[in-house]
Amino acid sequence: MTRLTQLWPDPSESVARLIRDLAKDLLARLDEVIIELTAASTEDPRYQMIADDPVLADADAQLVASLIKHWLTSNIANPGRRVPPFGGSEMRTYARDVVLRGIVIDDIGAWRRVERVFWKWWLTACFTVTDDLEELRELCEVSGNTLTALSDDAMAELVEYVQQTRTELAGGSQLQRYATVELLLQGAEVATARAEEQLGYALTGSHIGVVIWVESEDDVVLLERAAEQVMCSCGADRRLTVVAGTTAMWLWIPAAATPPPAVLADRLRGLRRVRVALGRPAKSVAGFRRTHLDAAAAQRLLARLDSALPIVRYEDVQLVDLLSADVTAADRFVADVLGELLDASPVLHQTVLTYVEEGLNRTSTAERLYTHRNTIDRRLARVDELLPKPFGHNPTEVTAALTLLRVRRSST
Repeated sequence: MTRLTQLWPDPSESVARLIRDLAKDLLARLDEVIIELTAASTEDPRYQMIADDPVLADADAQLVASLIKHWLTSNIANPGRRVPPFGGSEMRTYARDVVLRGIVIDDIGAWRRVERVFWKWWLTACFTVTDDLEELRELCEVSGNTLTALSDDAMAELVEYVQQTRTELAGGSQLQRYATVELLLQGAEVATARAEEQLGYALTGSHIGVVIWVESEDDVVLLERAAEQVMCSCGADRRLTVVAGTTAMWLWIPAAATPPPAVLADRLRGLRRVRVALGRPAKSVAGFRRTHLDAAAAQRLLARLDSALPIVRYEDVQLVDLLSADVTAADRFVADVLGELLDASPVLHQTVLTYVEEGLNRTSTAERLYTHRNTIDRRLARVDELLPKPFGHNPTEVTAALTLLRVRRSST
């Protein structure tokens, strides 16, 4: 019997049973499948903006995972029938992020790529469950119809959410502000006076770019409070704020120096689920762009290394960023440079990093770590014993390796 809501017959009992069993099996292996699917969704160079932004990439990954899970669970409950509308919060979040970031919905063509990759998984499984050619033909035809219909329905649903969001935000200052910021970040020719008028922010002087984000929509209310605390930590009384998605903000703060991480940590003590990346201070319109790119690079670094470090300044991790483009090679570099120091006490690691920050002054290192100078001497002697080469022979690489290790081991 053909239902009005679908253009194909319901499957036979035997094929329905096969679809249900296959869906259960793939649902149990969903994590394995999702890794390949999320990579496929941003593989096209046109979606580089999504792939490069951890917040957008996470929203994209959650949407892909939720849609596939929706299809699988629907086929367990009603195998081979048209999947009901998705209507998940992931879809609404993604739609809002797309609109706020100025991404044209027609450019988000990753749906078909995801569909093709998932179909490869599904088709491979289909050929393992039956030798009956007629049964296999029906199995592939029916499940192919349901998957294609899901893709079409999901795209239509996303377009509708995007249109609703654009209507809600039409003429809003956030969209206008983001459009101006995006032109500046792209290096477009924009009259400074006109841009300053649209942004309500002076582009002369020095700026610090900041990215603030949270992992869950439940914590979005913390973003504004965190932005205020970061601004105050920089010694400023004003800032430019751009909503960069449902769970992220971009800031520009008129200041000439980034505050120490310890000062920021103290200010953000009551906002532990908020994460902050800061760029290097930079001047004028060119600096407006550069400091933001720094902050965004620091944010991507944490995502690339799967680090839970809550606060990062690009000036502290620039070398680590360059070294960790290939994570496997970076881990090998750390192991080669540190030798036995790699698995030594974190106290020794912190002593070396503090010693470097204090200009190789052992007395000030002891004062900063609230310990005796003799203790610092013993620790640094132990460090030399554990390193393949004494610290004094290779200070730059050891510092870089320890910094990279600190970021890596902040993972949760």
